[in-house]
Amino acid sequence: MRIALYKESRTNETRVALTPEAVKALVKDGWDVVVEGGAGVLAHYSDEQYVTAGASISASPSGDVNIRVNAPTLDEVARLPEGSLHMSFLSPLLATDVVAALNARRITVTSFDLVPRISRAQYMDALSSQATVSGYRAALAGATYFDRFFPLLTTAAGTIRPAKVLVMGVGVAGLQAISTARRLGAKVRAYDVRTAAKEEAESAGAVFVQLGVTADAAGGYARELTEEEKSQQQAALLSEVANADIVITTAAVPGRKSPILVTRSMVEAMSDGAVVIDMAADGGGNCEITKNGEVVELNGVRVVGLANPPAEMGTHASFMLANNVLKLLALFGTNGQLAPDWNDEIVRGVTVARDGSITHEATANALGLPFLALVSEPKENE
Repeated sequence: MRIALYKESRTNETRVALTPEAVKALVKDGWDVVVEGGAGVLAHYSDEQYVTAGASISASPSGDVNIRVNAPTLDEVARLPEGSLHMSFLSPLLATDVVAALNARRITVTSFDLVPRISRAQYMDALSSQATVSGYRAALAGATYFDRFFPLLTTAAGTIRPAKVLVMGVGVAGLQAISTARRLGAKVRAYDVRTAAKEEAESAGAVFVQLGVTADAAGGYARELTEEEKSQQQAALLSEVANADIVITTAAVPGRKSPILVTRSMVEAMSDGAVVIDMAADGGGNCEITKNGEVVELNGVRVVGLANPPAEMGTHASFMLANNVLKLLALFGTNGQLAPDWNDEIVRGVTVARDGSITHEATANALGLPFLALVSEPKENE
């Protein structure tokens, strides 16, 4: 069976979902792989490298399995084979029109951002691998936009105090932002609504901020705060934000709008020259005045809305993503044949639609369509 790898149509996207090394592994496993011309060029993977790996190059690829980084456009959906398997960072609740179009073509729809938070799924957790890149880039962006040093410097010209960085959200991205800012010499504080984040933040070198508002939920995620909790949180955060030189926000909710953590009044309370790096800008932003892909200035404070931060490191982001894709794809088929194991909770967890039915409850509700739960199928010897 054939796997089609597509060139990304999203503006400024540099990533590709499969590297030549990943393609080589798939060809060895019996798959026929066709790559859209130029798919990996921006990640520094040439068409020649893909051909050497065993793929063919096409201007309009088509396959039984169709893989890309981002959700396809409606025009791209129309060119996909009916009944095929689609894999991407779909974020179904933010792309319901695309899900509906894919489902109308009876395409089995999967989304990388729905991989369950279980130990066995770590090797295929593309959301975490890309968050690692995002956290790293967010800390570097903070150092770039802040017009002072990060580390303590004692020089003949005087002593320069270290920058004070506040990281909001201690997930994979937040931990990488903490570690990177620490390596650059900043003093780092960190905040998260999950109680488990305290130990994690401290292990990365940050001082953990406790505000008395917690929101632990199943699967390692945080639940949505009530309006009263949000008000309590924001009131307690005001002084923390005001005292920081650089605030890095990383609180992204897979498939949903990002929560507001930094209000306009908090930005107004920051000192002249301070910076807010909003890593969640693609999901609407954690800062009230964030504009995705833009730098907004308010009273001398710059709010940077990072658009698609993993794309700033296309080579390594693609390398990590491709390894995740290989592991996930292996649950849907091996030896060059599609044979999804519907008894596997990871397979069921990432699947949004199958055979014309919506199998992801939240997406079904958003579309106003019936929800059909995927259930374990009995094996032949049972």
